[in-house]
Amino acid sequence: MRFPLRLPVVLAVTLVAGSQRAMAQPKGSSSGPGSAPAPVFVNGMAQVVPAFQDTTTWIRHDLWVETDFDSDRDGKKDRVHVDVTRPGQSERDGLKVSILYGSSPYFAGTSRDDSNWDVKQELGDQPPTRRALAAPGYQPNRHRISNALVNEWVPRGFAVVHSEATGTGLSAGCATVGDYPERAPMKFVVDWLNGRAKGFTTPTGTEQVSATGWSTGKVGMIGTSYEGTLPLAAATTGVKGLEVVVPVSPNTSYYTYYRANGLVRSPGGYLGEDVDVLYDFIASGDPIVRAKCDGIWKNGIMAGPKGQDRATGDFNDFWSKRDLLPHVKNIKAAVLLAHGLNDYNVTPDHSVRIYNEMKARGLPVSIYLHQGGHGGNPPADMLNRWFSHYLYGVDNGVEKEPEAWIVQDASAQAPGAVAAAPARGRVATAPKPFASFPVPGSVPVVLHPAAGGPRIGALSYTAAGSGAESLTDDVAFSGSALASAAQSPNRLLYATPAFTDTVHISGTARVTLRVSASVKAANLSVWLVMLPYDSSVVGSQSHRGSITHGWADIQNAKSLTKGGNYTSKKAGKPLEAGKFYDLTFDLEPDDEFVPAGKQLAVMIMSSDREFTLWPKAGAALTIDLAKSSFTIPVVGGVDALQKAGMR
Repeated sequence: MRFPLRLPVVLAVTLVAGSQRAMAQPKGSSSGPGSAPAPVFVNGMAQVVPAFQDTTTWIRHDLWVETDFDSDRDGKKDRVHVDVTRPGQSERDGLKVSILYGSSPYFAGTSRDDSNWDVKQELGDQPPTRRALAAPGYQPNRHRISNALVNEWVPRGFAVVHSEATGTGLSAGCATVGDYPERAPMKFVVDWLNGRAKGFTTPTGTEQVSATGWSTGKVGMIGTSYEGTLPLAAATTGVKGLEVVVPVSPNTSYYTYYRANGLVRSPGGYLGEDVDVLYDFIASGDPIVRAKCDGIWKNGIMAGPKGQDRATGDFNDFWSKRDLLPHVKNIKAAVLLAHGLNDYNVTPDHSVRIYNEMKARGLPVSIYLHQGGHGGNPPADMLNRWFSHYLYGVDNGVEKEPEAWIVQDASAQAPGAVAAAPARGRVATAPKPFASFPVPGSVPVVLHPAAGGPRIGALSYTAAGSGAESLTDDVAFSGSALASAAQSPNRLLYATPAFTDTVHISGTARVTLRVSASVKAANLSVWLVMLPYDSSVVGSQSHRGSITHGWADIQNAKSLTKGGNYTSKKAGKPLEAGKFYDLTFDLEPDDEFVPAGKQLAVMIMSSDREFTLWPKAGAALTIDLAKSSFTIPVVGGVDALQKAGMR
């Protein structure tokens, strides 16, 4: 996935000034007699302590922590490579410090090659052979794993720890891309920081090293993308001592990342990528082990119909093992999820599904949503307060704050407000607190298509009595081009009247269609858009045409009956030409304002050239208007739409 960039976490903290400066000694830390320094907290946030700033006194070392698995099947438990940076006072003054921890398969470098699967194929066919990526370089003498987090948090009295994923860098074993050997190593590192696991000074030796002399045992994790996936994976182990995690744009299901409702679908920007491509991209471990790992994992477990299965796109046990949702029940750490609502690499549902499950179970979770794309940390002072509270026991009230924080577009207007002159480009605004996501007051409103879709048909509160409309698949046309066209035979478009007031959408839209196809298998793509469509200003809500997207495989209609998380292991069935199938699936969650003067519209097409396979043009899809509908989460429900002019 290349998930896609490795984004090191560098936090620039802006401290809140005020006349009341509360200073505190942290709970759970200790310092020696006299004036030995300790962490200091002002306004509930960890401060830079001058005595901790001297980098020449920092203690730096690396080690290998033993796990309970053997991913390369050499008869030895895999050991993961770990590095530590901590204040010198934790060595000479007896100061015990809490830990910020990051883990990644990217730290040792990745392949510079490019070889994704060819997406020019018919659905259901076996894909053409893919050339393996050239392996990443191996650096046997590279003992410093990363400097991420170090310069920000060691001066504030934290230790910073990093680990390399199995099969990468100097960690033993194989890259397994989401399987247990990738999800579990962080647990053993946290155990080592609490004196419950073995750490060794060398990859294969017997000399042990301990953290109990300097570690409080309280650990927090943070990271973005792949590096955000691993903190959440660690939390799902329920390991004692992991107190708080901040997963930013985490991949919580490899199926959801590489598939959609039974359909082979690529992550945005990485057309044709799949699990085996990611394996090639990250496997930077010892080349001596690489051939064996290829045989066990890439060419074994990942290959074939019981593996990633690009021929059907169906869910199976391979994907089930790479889904964090079933393990959420084990989480004991406080979780602050962060995600961009316009992230089409790791789509927003990855975080929202975890938020919903944790909330349903009464587990401590908050979510920060913003209007950007992939990545984007919560505000620095929010992070500082979370780490100060959960790792040092500072009573700053974060556990009592609203559970949802949403950055809403600067040019968005509340319903009833006078529209401001549109801003060009995205303007950053502070996150607004809400009791939950979707925001309170969001109500699902069912809208129905009316005839006219090849041009622009209407959206209505009442279903059409009868009628059907067809489109012809042609992947040569992008979704943006089709949404911009006044008419097209390659899509169906249904819209509200132009709004006279702002309409606020918050939550997950759901699509129900009765559809037939002229071929045995066809892509199905649905976009929620604003008209007139404008994709020229990326990142500005009031000007961007695209609101949210969704995709599904009609062959899996029997499993697509209610929307929500797709985990059906029923195999898809080839379509009978002309036969209608009923299916329901969700679009990606969003929080968006549709301003006055715009129309809210649903666009139905077949292939989506940015995300799906590219079959030959010509397949026809037909929609039964009377049996199709769209459920849109509108703040204020029907009343809000009527006030905006939709009668």
